[in-house]
This record gives sequence, structure tokens and C-alpha cells, in this order.
Amino acid sequence: MARSQIWMPLAITLALSLFSAPAIADDVVDLTPDTFDKEVGHDRGALVEFFAPWCGHCKKLAPEYEKLGSSFKKAKSVLIGKVDCDQHKDLCSKYGVSGYPTIQWFPKGSLEAKKYEGQRTAEALAEFVNTEGGTNVKLAATPSSVVVLTPETFDQVVLDETKDVLVEFYAPWCGHCKHLAPIYEKVASVFKLDEHVVIANVDADQHKDLAEKYGVSGYPTLKFFPKGNKAGEDYEGGRDLDEFVKFINEKTGTNRDSKGQLTSQAGVVETLDSLVKEFVAAGNDERKEILTKIEDEVSKLTGSAAKFGKVYVKVAKSIVTKSTDYTKTETERLQRMLEKAISAAKADEFIIKKNIISVFSS
Repeated sequence: MARSQIWMPLAITLALSLFSAPAIADDVVDLTPDTFDKEVGHDRGALVEFFAPWCGHCKKLAPEYEKLGSSFKKAKSVLIGKVDCDQHKDLCSKYGVSGYPTIQWFPKGSLEAKKYEGQRTAEALAEFVNTEGGTNVKLAATPSSVVVLTPETFDQVVLDETKDVLVEFYAPWCGHCKHLAPIYEKVASVFKLDEHVVIANVDADQHKDLAEKYGVSGYPTLKFFPKGNKAGEDYEGGRDLDEFVKFINEKTGTNRDSKGQLTSQAGVVETLDSLVKEFVAAGNDERKEILTKIEDEVSKLTGSAAKFGKVYVKVAKSIVTKSTDYTKTETERLQRMLEKAISAAKADEFIIKKNIISVFSS
């Protein structure tokens, strides 16, 4: 059988496996038509948000609702869930949803919903759930991933040539700053594992001289200080989570989605593409020679590309020394590991390796 005939079904199998990778565990339960009736209306009450991914009010609610989910995750008598109405229109229509977000309470043992009409804050939602569900859960204090700057620490953090730093200059009394705060915290959480990315803020009301030095005249003002421009540049993008994530990815070379999970491009080193294609098309004896070329090319890489390049070399060596099924069996093993309860850092490691293996099967 021709080599291309062997690799084609393998490539398809790996691609399907890659894109079916589960998201890192969320404290808010994603409900679908298949799971809704199993989870709701039985032995516990349920608060359900019916949302649309493009909805601005839904995006604003997201960090508050996630905080609620984190706080109630150990409460056995209450479920905090959500339904994507773009994907599951019939389910949302069934419960009379005509606008987003719609939040409904389903009592224990009932599918008769009560619409939530209160404020869309974690505090107000928690009070409502405690009242309806007979619980006494307090909101969890979430450790901040935002680096707080002062005149004493600003230069050390922001002017570090190894870091890409986004800084918010804010005032505690500023309404727009209060609105931005939970979104900005989520941005910091998304990139907390990327050592070269820093999401920071500074109280410009308390440190007026520092704000004045950087031309801050209104709040919030956001400035980006990349590795190559420590004079700083104004951030003029949107102020929702998706826009911030897109900006950081484009400016710093990260590959994260809005949940903090690595995308399918994470770990991929484009400069190695041609050698990998040559390697895949070659016979086993020729592959040994091409492996040497890959090793030489990897030795020239720097930064995160050098780290990912080492994984390329390991994968290529394994393909040479093990059976042609290596890429398939290793991908399946990594997939099983990802489905277990693992740390975010370990999930990053496994996703990067899966992404690189997929390059060798494309």
C-alpha cells in the first residue's frame, strides 16, 4: 500500500481526535438537550442562564456567573448551569427564552421555571439562590491574577525586556473602571500560565505622578508595554474578554481562547513545516537523515519556539524508533489524560504535544 494511503486515514483520525479535546473543567455546567432533563428538575434546584455567545450583556455577566458557579460547586443541593441558545435553539424556545441573557430558577423536582429579575452580580445571584435553594453559601474569594503596581514596583515589572505587559490605570471611584474590573481579572486569569505576559493595574488616583508621567488623563486608560517598546502604546481595542484575548494573542504570540485553554496552533513552529512535510513523505531510512536536519534547525530557535522545537525532535525520534502507529496511540493516550482531572499547566503540556503530533500527520 502506498505511504500516502496509510497516512491519510491516520491524519483524519488524529484531526478528529484533536478537535474533540474537552475544555478545561468549568464550575458552571454546560447543559444540552441530552443533559438538561437529566440534570434539572430532579433532586436539586438549578439556576440556568440561557445565553448567546455574541451577546454583549452575556459577556458582561460571564465572570460574575462563573464566580457564582465556583462558589456553589460543592453545594450538592444546587446546580449552576448554562445553555448556549445559538446551538440549542429548540431547548431555549421550550422554556420561553426570547432575549439574552435569560436566567431561570428550576426548583427541586420541577421543570416549572421562575425567571430571575434581579441584578446581574455574583452577590445578588448568590442571595437569590440561597433564598430559593435553602442554602447558605458565601461567595468564594478568588485570588487575583492581576499584578498590582506601585511607583516602587512599576519599572521593575513594566520595563522588564523579557515581558509583554498590559497596564490599566484606574481610579477606585470610576464607574467604567468598576465595570471593567471583573473582565480584566478574567483576562489575567486566561494568561496566568504564560510567563512572558503580565496583566497589571495601578491606582492612578493614589499614584498621580506615575499616571501623569504616562500621559493618563482619563480612567480607565490602558497601555501596552511590549518587549520591544517600553515607551508604551495606547490600547484602543474593545473592552470585552474576547477582544482583550485577541489583542494579547496577536501582540505576544500566545495562543489562548477566552477560557484560557490553548488553541490548536499552540506549540506549532511554522519554520519547521517544510522539514516535517519532507519527514512525513520519506521512508524510514531517509527519515533518520531528515531528523538530523530538524535537530539542526531546532538548535537555532530561541524563546518558546526552542522549547516547542524539542518536542518536535522527540516526536520525530519516536516515529523513527517505534511503529507507524505511534502518532495515533500517543494522541489517544494524551486525549485520555486530558479527560482526567489534571492541572491547567499539565493540560497545556499535553495539548501542545497533541498539536505537534498533528503536524506530523497532516
